[in-house]
Amino acid sequence: MSRSSGLAQIIRHDDGIYTGAWGNYTLKSAFQPIFAFDKGKVNAIAFEGLIRPFRDEEPVSPPAFFAGVPPVERLNIETATRTLHLLNAATCIPQDASIFVNFDPSVFTERAVADSALRDMRQVLHEAGIDPRRVVCEVTEQKSGSQEALFGFVAALKANAFRIAVDDYGAEDSDMSRITDLKPDIVKFDAKWISRLMESGPGYALLTEMVSSFSAQSIRTVFEGIEEGWQLELAERSGASMVQGYALARPVLASADFPKFDGAAQQQGRTGSDDPTTMRAAPRPAGGPRKGRNFGRRQLR
Repeated sequence: MSRSSGLAQIIRHDDGIYTGAWGNYTLKSAFQPIFAFDKGKVNAIAFEGLIRPFRDEEPVSPPAFFAGVPPVERLNIETATRTLHLLNAATCIPQDASIFVNFDPSVFTERAVADSALRDMRQVLHEAGIDPRRVVCEVTEQKSGSQEALFGFVAALKANAFRIAVDDYGAEDSDMSRITDLKPDIVKFDAKWISRLMESGPGYALLTEMVSSFSAQSIRTVFEGIEEGWQLELAERSGASMVQGYALARPVLASADFPKFDGAAQQQGRTGSDDPTTMRAAPRPAGGPRKGRNFGRRQLR
């Protein structure tokens, strides 16, 4: 079985996994878990779809791949990668888990584009047997091609039971206006930004205040780029709803034996397991604490 999506061809393999073909590239899905805190434990409750390009069976970095996509074909690739993730999610992801998929606002240049994107989403979800309420549409940091088209599309997504997330909050000065305009269900904090805030007392206090402010508006928060145990501890203390990063789990390519993660909730701080499906916090860095990180550890002992 194959499925055409613009200039990209999506192919279903015998093991039930889909890949994409675009020029001399093979496109594969990877999924990275997103975890929620639960009484000192973390549980995988969602997965973000991430594209992994290959050329001649060698991996290519996603930024390098997308940089080589001509603007006229950006919409086709955007649609193909999202379709790929949704089809693979039906095979790999637990049925009670949410699925985060990315949308590039720059491709929304007119209303017809938004209408087409919504039709594609509904068709793919029907084929995959996925409830739209499981899908979180993640609006990335790119500038919109047409604010009117983007807002109309987001409104249509909400009307069809999809949830909305704003990505990379804190990376751009316009982030708050985007949140005001889009009224998302979820805000994902930029990894580099929250790391800097965590390294000082005033920064961490500001971070906690923002989480509290979003919570009061019924907006859930995700801290991205959690790579070390001390960051995980501070994220929990700040009141963040969810966390994502290498301290817990790396992206895993979609496959017939994709890790289930369902029995992998572990107490934070446990180390020593080589099982990639085990959720554990990364050890503290060697070579002595840095000034900023001293703050985090001292507060949580």
